[in-house]
Amino acid sequence: MITSTIFPGKYIQGSGAINRLGKLIPRYGTKGFLICSPSAFETILPSLKSSLEDTVPVIAERFGRECTDEEITRLSDLAQREACDVIVGIGGGKTLDTAKAVSHGLGCPVLLVPTIASTDAPCSAISVIYRSTGQVKRVISLVRNPDVVLVDTDIIARSPVRLLVAGMGDALATWFEAESCMLKPARNMAGGYGSAAVFTLARLCYDQLLQYGVEAKDACEAGMVTPALEQITEANILLSGLGFESGGLGAAHAIHDGFTALEQCHDYYHGEKVAFGLLASLFLTGKPKEIVDEVYSFCESVGLPLTFADIGLDGVSDDDLQKVARIACGAKESIHNELAPVTPEAVVASLKEADAEGTRRNRKYEQQ
Repeated sequence: MITSTIFPGKYIQGSGAINRLGKLIPRYGTKGFLICSPSAFETILPSLKSSLEDTVPVIAERFGRECTDEEITRLSDLAQREACDVIVGIGGGKTLDTAKAVSHGLGCPVLLVPTIASTDAPCSAISVIYRSTGQVKRVISLVRNPDVVLVDTDIIARSPVRLLVAGMGDALATWFEAESCMLKPARNMAGGYGSAAVFTLARLCYDQLLQYGVEAKDACEAGMVTPALEQITEANILLSGLGFESGGLGAAHAIHDGFTALEQCHDYYHGEKVAFGLLASLFLTGKPKEIVDEVYSFCESVGLPLTFADIGLDGVSDDDLQKVARIACGAKESIHNELAPVTPEAVVASLKEADAEGTRRNRKYEQQ
């Protein structure tokens, strides 16, 4: 068995870390092309650009909000016209995926500055490409992981709390899916099998969430950088990123993919849907009651979804649940990395069990 573990070139995190960008860009090229989310363009770029220009020339461009082939082409053409040889992405997941895709096409290094800790995408060697309608078109496998991931926790502390919690939901599935891939064994996103190192990091991701999740949420609500916020930022971005890519995916992300087919779910974040997918997977894979209780209690403590209603599916029909289950059980879906064979009927049953358990807990809380 050949293992395969991939990492970003550098991962740098801490309060004020973005101030290192001016020294980092010249290590990789002579002129930076900054792709900024609309929010970062307005709030971060003005002070950042003046400090960067003291050390390296840069061109900044506002991201068009969707990671499409058309947007990638537009930005690539502009970067080439301006003779930029380093791509820098500053923003959320779609901004960073676009920066990765531009660098991939141009053969340039890429430096990423996440402004939220809502997903583990910044560290990965993939970009998800969308249609202009918002539907996923395809996934690009990149030649390498980002050269630098630079996370300024001052910025993360000022981000919406719901996004940090959604990142915890995405990270919460990391260990359970990696463990399934380890036990089967199943291949990871890098095309090999997970190493002992990455399975250890995936488990650490889960342990950090349980220990620091509530404190980190409190810190973000107060806009403060604390040790707990640092730990959860690292868990959401780095540990979860390494865990999913080099450990492997399982039922939780496959069920998430099924939820994307329901319009009622479109206003909910990736990590929120993954979290409910994980709850369903606990029943699908027959996890012990103590594990079920531990995961549900964590979700309750930070405000992750517990019921269908929490992801916009109050009163969801059996037909819609079957649609979710059929997509989740598609031939190429990661649900087949679970130990036992899985059917759409079993997925529907596990979804209903997860909702029933969440509803029971909510009623118990209301009666106290």
